[in-house]
Amino acid sequence: MAHTDVLLVKPVERLGGEGEQVSVKAGYARNFLFPQKIAIPVNRANKKQIEALIKAREIREANERSEAEKIAARLAEISLAIAVKTGEGGKMFGSVTAQDIINRLEAEGVSISKKQIHLQAVKELGKHVASIRLHKDIKVDFNFEVVSENPIEE
Repeated sequence: MAHTDVLLVKPVERLGGEGEQVSVKAGYARNFLFPQKIAIPVNRANKKQIEALIKAREIREANERSEAEKIAARLAEISLAIAVKTGEGGKMFGSVTAQDIINRLEAEGVSISKKQIHLQAVKELGKHVASIRLHKDIKVDFNFEVVSENPIEE
């Protein structure tokens, strides 16, 4: 299988960031990366473009890191209680998912994507922890509580 070296112009998940030189299969480069203008072939003429992309990447990563730190500080201030319907003995109907937490955080003014939050579906009342990856170096454990919206009947 033929491989070719390409220079990424835009970040590609699980491949690399802009300004990186990576080796990919020739068909992937020819059929996807080049037509989408995500990458360019590596040659001597691209040397100045490589330097410009590396500088742009450093600036972008610094901005992303500062934004992630701001969001992490904001998440530390928020205490979240999610009310759910319960039946006899406090048994929950359904579960609390990552999307429920994302919706509640958006109401608080914090926006994160579903890919950033790691949480198994919560099926019990009480305090729980969701792991949120805001940046490759910044990971926050977010505490929230699941409570019953109606009185628990025995």
